[in-house]
Amino acid sequence: MSSVLVVGGTSGIGREFARLRARRGDEVVVTGRDAHRAATVAKEIGAGRGLALDLSRPTGIAAALAGVGRVDHLVIAGVSRDENRVADYDIEAALRLVTLKLVGYTEVVHALGPRLHDDSAVVLFGGQAKERPYPGATTVATVNAGVRGLVNTLAVELAPVRVNAVHPGVVGDSPHWAGKPEEVLAGLRARTPGGRLATMADVVDAVDFLLRNRSVNAVELAVDGGWLLG
Repeated sequence: MSSVLVVGGTSGIGREFARLRARRGDEVVVTGRDAHRAATVAKEIGAGRGLALDLSRPTGIAAALAGVGRVDHLVIAGVSRDENRVADYDIEAALRLVTLKLVGYTEVVHALGPRLHDDSAVVLFGGQAKERPYPGATTVATVNAGVRGLVNTLAVELAPVRVNAVHPGVVGDSPHWAGKPEEVLAGLRARTPGGRLATMADVVDAVDFLLRNRSVNAVELAVDGGWLLG
């Protein structure tokens, strides 16, 4: 049995990963911004605990994680949707996302440092907007590219703890994309070599692989169905 902490584990892919590991019998803790929701989701998926933690407020992260013990596997899946363009730049929104994804992620690892051990593994969430930005992706593309540098420096500083990143493309059955018009999804599928979009199960499987394969370190794993080739 492993001890697993999923930051951003109350919705989407984070929740599905936490559910998988709880069903395997692992000791799982999930976090979300709201304490009640975190506790409710933890109960629904069979996780041990749900904690309130806001990545965009990094000064409170250490206190939020104070009750967490030894961590074998750490997944930081917390994300925020942000549409920001240079021509119409929302500074407050940009600051929030940069803080959440780069400062918040780093502070989680810092706060948990003494509870990680030589066989621990960490997976951070990025995204393929860093490779194929779209109108409105100014901040998203920037922070997801920043995850690359964060993975590399953490892998060096935390060694022998392994640190990797998963970069999903369009995840067709995720809460964000599932409600999109079919013609939009069909157009996206047509741009992948296999004619299919990544699924949440695909991303969950990728995260699980990065955590358990002890020869994989400082790797950025794209899960996009070959979308960048389209």
